[in-house]
Order: sequence, then C-alpha cells, then structure tokens
Amino acid sequence: MTLLAWLFDILLGLGLLWLGWRLLSSPDLFKAIVLFIAFGLLMALAWVRLDAPDVALAEAAIGAGLTGALLLAALARLSSMESGKDATVQAEKAWLKSPASWFPAIIMLLLASGLGYTILSLAPYAAGLSPEVAANLDSSGVINPVTAVLLNFRGYDTLLEMVVLLLALLGVWSIGGAAEPHEGKPGPVLDFLTRLLTPLLILVAAYLLWVGAHAPGGAFQAGSVLAAAGVLLLLAGWCLPPRLMALPLRLVLVAGPCAFIAMAALTLLIQGQLLEFPPAQAGILILVLETVAMFSIGATLAALFLGGRPQHKETP
Repeated sequence: MTLLAWLFDILLGLGLLWLGWRLLSSPDLFKAIVLFIAFGLLMALAWVRLDAPDVALAEAAIGAGLTGALLLAALARLSSMESGKDATVQAEKAWLKSPASWFPAIIMLLLASGLGYTILSLAPYAAGLSPEVAANLDSSGVINPVTAVLLNFRGYDTLLEMVVLLLALLGVWSIGGAAEPHEGKPGPVLDFLTRLLTPLLILVAAYLLWVGAHAPGGAFQAGSVLAAAGVLLLLAGWCLPPRLMALPLRLVLVAGPCAFIAMAALTLLIQGQLLEFPPAQAGILILVLETVAMFSIGATLAALFLGGRPQHKETP
C-alpha cells in the first residue's frame, strides 16, 4: 500500500469513529439519523477498501438507505418530537454536560480496542475456506463465490435471514395498522423523481439479480433496490389497490421462505440432503430462488417502511 492509501484508510477509520460517537451521543434524533446514514455510506466505502463489493452494496442499499428511511419514518410518528426546537436545544446542552454522554465513547473505545487486538493477533496469512469454495465452484451452478456460498454451500443462512426479515415485519404489524396515506398530490420535484427513478431502480434491481451469478450482486442487493423503488412510490402517495393488500401481498411476503423450504424438500427427495442442488441444474435452481427471494425481500422492506399493518378496506 502507498502512503496515500494509508492516509485515506486512517482518515476513513477516524471518520467512522467520529460519526459513531456523534450519532450515539446526540439527543437530537433527527441529527442522529442523518449521522447514521452518513456512517452507513462511509462504512460501504470501507467495505470497498476491504475488497468486499457485495457487502458494500448491501450496506449502501440496506444499512444506509432503507434503514435510514425506516428510522426517519419512525421519527415522523413520534409524538414526543413535537415539543419544539427550544426544548431540543436545551436537552442537547444538558446531555453534553452530563457524565452519561461519555459512556458511548467509552464503549466504542473498548470495542475498537478489542477489534484491533483481534486483527493484530491474526496470522499474516490464513487460507480459510477459500480453497474449498474455489475447488467446488464448478459444481455450485454460479461463478461468483459469494453467491455460491449464500445460495448453495450455506443456503441455510440465507433462509434464516429471510425468516428474520419476515418475523421483523410481523412484529411491526402486531403493533397496529399503518397510518392513513395522505390524499394530497406530491410536489413537482417528488413527482418528477418518482417517474424518473422508479423504472431506473427496477432495471437496476433486475441487473443486480442477473449479474449476481458471476459478479457482485444477488437477491438481497436487488431486493433492497426494488424496495427503494417501493419506498419512493409510498412517499409520493402511491398505494396498492385494496384487492392486492390482503392475500396477494401476504403471498409475496412469504414466497421467499416458502420457496427455500420447497426447494429443500425437493433436493431432499432427489439428492438425499437438504438444499444440495444437482450440479447440472444448480444454476437454474439458484436463479429461481434468487428471483423469488428478490420480490419477497423487496416487498418486506417496503412494507416495513409503512410502520404498521396495511389497511385493506374494500370499497363498496
């Protein structure tokens, strides 16, 4: 590494630590959310520097983009934030003067010290499981090793991740119904961006899904981009027709986990083991799983943005 690269990485690491400290210590929730989004973007850049573009795509789309939108939507529904700016400023000054404001910094320092010690204790070179993955890549059905691990070699992890997303949505729905959508028309800027970006985001999602077999991409990245299109439509006041907000929406939400379970049962009958794909058909089976998972992930993340169970009152 050159001196410039070392300086860039040092500044990037210090920036992440500073943003982490500021977002944890700020009593202003809106400011903390904005800092969290900035932290996610810098973290995506850090993953790029670590040669992990798949994780960087997921971090930028889910960690910074969609999670930031979810936090902003949750903040908008908090009635406690309507007290005014003066109370917020006074609370911020009181928080910074209190000893409790140093606890996040101490925790971050201990965590950073532990991570630094762990990294420095690692061997200079560790092969890990890379040789095994490379040796069996031809039988996985894909060329991208990340997709091979997530959809073939360790498909259980991806199945459990989708189940966790679905359980999170059920937890949000158990709280109550979503707020009624506003009937006003979106402004000209939002309307223009919605018409321009929605088709573009759908094309990007389709590209990430297709390219995931041999390059960074895949179901989670494509699903998060598809969810971003859904969030943009929701911000513009768009909503599903009432006939699609009951059973059809729920079928899409459970389609991903159900497809994995059905594929596991099918491979158990054919191969004798769960999620062990036949090498000749592994590529097409993984593509089918990723396609269904993309729609399920996108619908789940967009439904989380609503902040409650969607209302589906039928019109007489």
